[in-house]
Amino acid sequence: MSSSPSTLPMPGCEPGSKGLRGGAIGLLGGVVIGMASTAPAYSLAASLGFVVVLVGDKSPGVMLLAFVPMYLIAVAYRELNAAEPDCGTTFTWAGRAFGPWAGWMGGWGIIAADIIVMANLAQIAGQYSFLLVGLHDLAASTLWTAVAGSTWILLMTWICYRGIEVSARLQYALLTVELLVLAVFAVVALVKVGTGDAPEGSLVPSLAWLWPFGVGVDELVAAVLIAVFLYWGWDSAVSCNEESDDPGTTPGRAGVLSTLLLVTTYVLVAVAAVAFAGTGTEGIGLGNPEHLDDVFAAIGPAVFGDGELGTVFEFLLVLSVLTSAAASTQTTILPTARAALSMAAYRALPAAFARVHPRFRTPTWSTWGMGIASVVFYVGLTAVSTNVLADSIAAVSLMIAFYYGLTGFACAWYFRRQLSGRALWTKGVLPLTGGVVLLAAFVLSCIDYADPASGETVVFGVGGVFVIGVGALLLGAVLMLVYSRVAPPFFRGETLVPATAGPQR
Repeated sequence: MSSSPSTLPMPGCEPGSKGLRGGAIGLLGGVVIGMASTAPAYSLAASLGFVVVLVGDKSPGVMLLAFVPMYLIAVAYRELNAAEPDCGTTFTWAGRAFGPWAGWMGGWGIIAADIIVMANLAQIAGQYSFLLVGLHDLAASTLWTAVAGSTWILLMTWICYRGIEVSARLQYALLTVELLVLAVFAVVALVKVGTGDAPEGSLVPSLAWLWPFGVGVDELVAAVLIAVFLYWGWDSAVSCNEESDDPGTTPGRAGVLSTLLLVTTYVLVAVAAVAFAGTGTEGIGLGNPEHLDDVFAAIGPAVFGDGELGTVFEFLLVLSVLTSAAASTQTTILPTARAALSMAAYRALPAAFARVHPRFRTPTWSTWGMGIASVVFYVGLTAVSTNVLADSIAAVSLMIAFYYGLTGFACAWYFRRQLSGRALWTKGVLPLTGGVVLLAAFVLSCIDYADPASGETVVFGVGGVFVIGVGALLLGAVLMLVYSRVAPPFFRGETLVPATAGPQR
């Protein structure tokens, strides 16, 4: 592909010129980073119960339905990355398609969502660190959980700072443990259902579970949005594109493969959990309000039994949730730091964020800045209220829908002069459809979350989830306006030039 002069980036901003270590990650490493960033074990433990409360035994079907927009956006990432493998991803692509203002907000969406979700990941990592060694009192302590969670953030920030190869090798080990335990859990649960050894309330799996319809529209939309949060994070594989062995091809393939492996994992575990525990609101039923925050803690002992082997697998299940949260903490820092690096390279953020360590070849200010900001946000929310922390996590779904959807629209517009034959679908129809679906989810969710009864907190008569989610986007808009006065060249289109004519072949 060649570009006209009007579409070329400013010197020093071209993909591969930011100082990152090229050729450090292959296809397998990209897939591992993409999957680890979604934290499958943690995501299922913390979210499956809420999906079941909304749609019952249709939960596996919701996992399939939520996969559709994720796959469509993964296709958009693949096509855009092939054209311009820049670690800024949505920031760069939306800027090329719609101009610097849209690009800046796309980058802010990535940064804000990642910093907010880090608080919850740290909370889980802190709690499970104590549970792993039997210190249940400390796991229930807000103070000690915050100390342990903040320590995890700083540790993973340091690992990210030391180099992308170190980060990737650690992810191999963490993700392997996580997926093996989930696979064993699903197989044992289904075998017990098949042999009649499951507890009272268990259900016989049915193909009807894979058809997500037959429930109320409001419940279905809410459940799908939760499931979208479960998939979120695979784009980390694309954020490391400038460190890939083939920047234009490998990251996009890794992103798509990550979504395919995730849907397989989620549907299998959801079917096994629903079949074994049922959807009831008592005992180990997945609809029991007492277990919604961690369904595995309730189901695990029943699945693995009381014997020595059961004790071992219960330990591994706790370990898998801990490693899942820890791995996701690390892989959430990676794309955030690289988005900030790219924004700074194009002068959309202060130049310090574009600095790269000469030995480790990783962003310095961007990596540590995101880690420290995450600790400050986490400790601040914990000090205010655990209810605010809970609502902040729900609010992340709004920012996910925002910047994923923006990427889908950017893809269709970026390639608008190439939409013929196969490209009509891969660069136009599929990404645009994904963008429309996520835009609809964003609007409907805003309406739902504005209801004071939708979350744990209320601010001036409006639901706290809406206030945090939309407020974070509005804060970004304010910061953008302020910085446009401080550093106007980027916002005048002088550093990230819009591709007004579209890429030419």
